Amino acid sequence: MIVFTLCLYLWSWLSSIHCLEFRYHNSVEVEQYLKDINRTYPEITHLHSIGQSIEGRELWVLILGQHPREHRTGIPEFKYVGNMHGNEAVGRVLLIQLINYLTSRYLSDPLVTSMLNSSRLHILPSMNPDGFESSNRDCTNTVGRYNKNGVDLNRNFPDAFETNSEQEREKEVRAVIDWLKTETFVLSANLHGGAVVASYPYDNSNKGSELQGGRSISPDDDVFVHLAKTYSYNHTEMHNGIRCYELTEFVNGITNGYNWYPLKGGMQDYNYVWAQCLELTLEISCCKFPPETELAGLWEANRPALLAYMQQVHLGVKGVVMDSDRKPLQNAVVEVVGRKNLCPFSTDRNGEYYRLLLPGTYTITVTHPGHKTLTQTIKVPYGPDLFSALTHNFLLQPSDTSSTGTPRPQSCTTVITALNLFILQRLLLLS
Repeated sequence: MIVFTLCLYLWSWLSSIHCLEFRYHNSVEVEQYLKDINRTYPEITHLHSIGQSIEGRELWVLILGQHPREHRTGIPEFKYVGNMHGNEAVGRVLLIQLINYLTSRYLSDPLVTSMLNSSRLHILPSMNPDGFESSNRDCTNTVGRYNKNGVDLNRNFPDAFETNSEQEREKEVRAVIDWLKTETFVLSANLHGGAVVASYPYDNSNKGSELQGGRSISPDDDVFVHLAKTYSYNHTEMHNGIRCYELTEFVNGITNGYNWYPLKGGMQDYNYVWAQCLELTLEISCCKFPPETELAGLWEANRPALLAYMQQVHLGVKGVVMDSDRKPLQNAVVEVVGRKNLCPFSTDRNGEYYRLLLPGTYTITVTHPGHKTLTQTIKVPYGPDLFSALTHNFLLQPSDTSSTGTPRPQSCTTVITALNLFILQRLLLLS
């Protein structure tokens, strides 16, 4: 009888996790759900907080993968961020459903199993829990959009085209910036509401050479268009160009951010320019806070797109830059000829680099102080179908001269320092 009761209890507990209701769970419920998932699947999940909101709510991130607690060489890091605007609540719901979908199907669903075995997935269901808790359930109003200080978090990041490095950063924004320093994220998306479209960088411009035909074009524009179309065409409706409440027609369900409307201090531009992480902004529902009866349908419409987009983390080429003794080299600059990024892509503390590239032939130049410049031409296949980008390592030889390599622009290395100095000054004034 005791064994039967125990089994019944265990079945009931597991069923409550897998049969996740389509409703708006509050912050306490979300926290409890994430902890339950972590306890149920300790081998493939790791739960941690990247910081707190103004009101002290934890910003919980669940990591999923074969080795969730640590990075492994060659395994790319991917992330989804939801609920940046507190009243845009659908993304929060979808990301919790995605967690449920991935954990319940691991080892039984080949796609899910390959995804978790080949990449490390980070999911932040709510970046703005304070805003969510203060929101009205309304399609178009702005109640709850901002954080507790009344700041739009998607206007609060350092901007590559504006002199705003000394602007005070909100607590939630500082948490994300610090998070980006701990992981080498390759691909990301943040989920919003109020439209149905996949938006890609740049969001801003200083009206320089990047501004072309009303669009602010990044060096990786071809990759961004591909990524945006991957989401829109795997979505059941987005690619049809849904208009929602405005007259803007989104051809193929995608848009360049600046071409839609200029945005200063956005998170996707910050990810791309300073964190070497290609990020999209996914607008996934016309109504920002739709009735709960519509949530199941929104999940079905977005589920294949969410999965297909994650798989794109295996696009392009990856590898390690090493010295002549085969020791990994940190901060080696890895540049694709013809793609002059505002901040050059460089290797992380493990000597790793990741470059999302469409299939084709590319010339790559690698530089590091004290080493000879290495230039190689490689042919890049399509990796997502095989759940692995092309692996290509670079072996640098010592230089006969006192070579300094290709230095990173000062703006790429000082923006965080200036930010930290500003915060310190503020703390001293308040003490």
